[in-house]
Order: sequence, then C-alpha cells, then structure tokens
Amino acid sequence: MTVSGEAPQVPVASRKSGNVYEKRLIEAYISENGTEPTTGESLSVEDLIDLKSPNVVYPRPPQMTSIPAMLSFFQNEWDALALQTYTLQQNLHQARQELSTALYENDAAVRVIAQLTKERDEARATLAQINVGRAAAASTNGDAMQVDSAPLPQVIVEKIESVQQSLSKTRRKRPVPEDWATPDSISAYTSTSTSKPLFPGGTVLAVHEAGDMVLVAGNKAGVYSLSEHTLSYALDVGEGTVTNGLWAHDRAVVATSAGAVKVFDKDQEVSSFSVHAGRANAVALHPSGTILASVGEDKTYIVFDLESNRVLTQVLSNSSLRCAQFHPDGHLLAAGGADGQIKIFDVKSGAEAATFDLGGPVQCIFFSENGTWLAGVTEKSSTISIWDLRKATEITTLKTAGQIDSISWDYTGQFLAAAGQGGVTVEHYSKTSKEWSEILKRETPATRIAWGTQAQSLVTVDEDGVITTLAAAAATDA
Repeated sequence: MTVSGEAPQVPVASRKSGNVYEKRLIEAYISENGTEPTTGESLSVEDLIDLKSPNVVYPRPPQMTSIPAMLSFFQNEWDALALQTYTLQQNLHQARQELSTALYENDAAVRVIAQLTKERDEARATLAQINVGRAAAASTNGDAMQVDSAPLPQVIVEKIESVQQSLSKTRRKRPVPEDWATPDSISAYTSTSTSKPLFPGGTVLAVHEAGDMVLVAGNKAGVYSLSEHTLSYALDVGEGTVTNGLWAHDRAVVATSAGAVKVFDKDQEVSSFSVHAGRANAVALHPSGTILASVGEDKTYIVFDLESNRVLTQVLSNSSLRCAQFHPDGHLLAAGGADGQIKIFDVKSGAEAATFDLGGPVQCIFFSENGTWLAGVTEKSSTISIWDLRKATEITTLKTAGQIDSISWDYTGQFLAAAGQGGVTVEHYSKTSKEWSEILKRETPATRIAWGTQAQSLVTVDEDGVITTLAAAAATDA
C-alpha cells in the first residue's frame, strides 16, 4: 500500500495494519495527522518497521532513449512553455486594460456623485437661508417687511425674561387644584360624545382654555363647539392644507403646507405671515400669549409678535423641523427634527442650548408643566421617551400597545395622554412612589389628543375628522 501511488523507495510497514508506505511520506502524514491514512487509526513513527528491499530502477521512457529523441522532447516542452508565457502576457495586458477602464469609470462616477451632492447641499442651504423679504405679509394692512436673523428687540427680550422670572418662582409651589381630575376618575373615562365627520385628515386638534371651542383641521379647518355638538364656523386658510394649529387666547392660529402662518379672530383672518421657504410644520405659543413661533421644512424657526403683527427673527438649524413647543417658563424653544434630534434653543439669543437624540424623525414633543421634563415620540413608534432637562438624560421610556401619533401632558404634570390608530392611553406619574402606571386604555382610534378643562375630559380627532370626547359617565359634554 502506498500513499503516492508509486513503488516506495524506502519502504516501511505499519505494526497495526501491516500496510507498506514510503517512509518520508508516511512520516510527514503522521506528523500532520497522527493517524494511518488507510484505516484512520492512531499511528506514531515508532509503529513503523523498516523493510529491506532492493533499489527499484525505473526504465527510461521511450522518448529518452536517444539524443535526437531527447532534443525533440525538449523542443516540444520549450514550445509549450513559450506559448503559455505568451498567453499569460496577453491575459495580463487585457486584465490591465480592463482594470484601468474600471478605475477610470469609478473615478468618474465618484466625481459625479460628489458634484451632485455638493450641488444638492448648496441648493438646500440656499433654500433654507433664502431671504424672506420676498413679501411676507406681516400685518393686516398688507405691508411687506424684510426678515433676517437679527437679535430679538430689547422689549421682547425683557418680556421673555419677565415671564420666565414670574413663572419659575411659583411653578413648584403650585398646588393641584381641588377640582382637578384624579387617577380614579380618569380610569373611568369612556366615550360620551362623537361628532359627525368634519375635515378628513385629522391633522389638528386644539381645545380652547375655556373648554368648549375646539380648533380642528384636516383638508380644511374650522371651530367646533363641544356643548352644541356642531361646527361653529369654518376658517379660510387659502392655499395648502393645515399642518398644525393652536389657540392664542381667543384667536385661532394655523400653519399651512404652503408655508403660511395665519391668525383668525372668529372666522376672519386678521394677520398672515408667509415667511417659510416651504412647508410650515408647526406653531408654538409663548407663555406670554403674544409671542408665536413656527418651524418648517426649510430648517428654520421663526418668531412673531402677535401684538404688532410682525416677524421678529428667523433662525436656521441643521435639519428640517417637524414639531415645536415653548418651555413652560418661555425661555427655551424645543423643536423636533427630521434628523431624530430634539433641539433646545435659547429664545433670546437663538443659540442651540442642547440636543436630545431620539434615534428617528421626531413626531411630537410635549413639556411637562414642572418645567424639568420633556416627552418625545418618533415617527411610527409605540414608545414615549421622557428626558430630564437638568441632567440632559433620558430618565424613562413608556411603552404603549400601538403606534403613537400625538401626546399631551395635563397642567399638573401627573397625566400623560397618548393617542394613535390603536387607541388612547393615559399614563399616571405618582410623586409618592415615583413610578408610572397606565390608568386608562380605550380602543378609540385618534390622530390627535388634548385635555379638556380641569382634565375632566379628553378630546380626540381621528383621520376621518370625527371628534370624540372621553369623560366620566356623569360628566357633561363640556
């Protein structure tokens, strides 16, 4: 038995199987594998027995029996080697040409991509920084005005500082109102009234502080009376659809996909600001009630003075902004970005004070009235992230059963409501145990949610524009 298939020159035999091997080959095999190649059993060099045999003389091949035959053999071998070398040279030359062409095409593609990326970024920057002196109608008399990133007027800065000082001093000393809803009462909330379909889309819901009038919008906008169960009046928002809205005292304020921010006194438009270079995504009201901010796809937020009906400043960020809310003290503005960050701006200077990374495009944000917590939700998420502004860290996450489209914190900071196509939930924070618990879950599909007066009700709107009121069975619709 041989490993090479030829007669062994130095034969050895295995003590275990009796097979004969070439000594140098079997020793190399044993050192590498430690077994016998034919049987697979363990085998060592000591198990080999040298065999005595005469030297094997191999006969010469016929072509090596004469000098002419050897010369002919060498010539054939040389010709084959030369042909192989020529073929290899040809293949090498062709491979070099193909590689050169591929490298050139790759370099050209990289240059084109780099140029297109540069042009795209320049176009985005130009669009975001566009000078809005193109005629922002900033007052009812139609006067145009120039808008830049100039600092806020001193009188506005003083108002912001005054509001902050007065609110921050009393915030933590505020007791919970006696007639405020309790966890037990909220857990019993059920649907008490439902409107007919109003405006398909259900993009806006804002309850007036008096508790009866509701600003609602979808493809159109209007004001609905909860007590009368009817649409009180419609709002003519002009071009585009309504993306967001709120109440500024008794005036309804809406943002539109055409980039406009409009203010209405009942059904009459009293002022309009067309400043955003693109879609206006959200509006936020300062605690003073006279300063308004809007955010848009053009990566900017804009501050308006509702008393003088003029634009105060426009501040550029590094991402399109989807939602916004002022801090309860009014000195900070939080804006949720498409880049997954909540950006905290100092309102007086316009500087970015902090960022919180949520990991996905931000859907909605909401400050707790305690002034230290901020809740945020990303698109298509079922989790609410709660951040502590003092520590700039995420302190907890609240998991719900379905996708969240809207959240709303009550005035006391105890109850955090969430709404989505899967229904409505309310999470309760106990200051005693310092823990969260779900106290309400109703399968009422909704795109937006808001608290009623004294948290004695929850108001929702769905994608068909149907307004639903959730309250205790004995509570009135108001």
